[in-house]
Amino acid sequence: MNFDYKRLIKLEINVGENEKKIRLYAGSVLLVISLFTASIILLLLGVILVGSGYSKICPINSALHRNSCDPEE
Repeated sequence: MNFDYKRLIKLEINVGENEKKIRLYAGSVLLVISLFTASIILLLLGVILVGSGYSKICPINSALHRNSCDPEE
């Protein structure tokens, strides 16, 4: 199995609308929880989820050759 590092850098939209909503909600929840627990790990995970949901670009999806976008998007 070859691992293509160039796919990690390539910025293509690969997060669909349903996954975007899930990422934004889950990231927001993690951000709020991190404020009460003072957890840096939850804060970072929340920021990553909100950022990838907002931009609709996920490098992990690119590395796994996964695309949840509709063909019309």
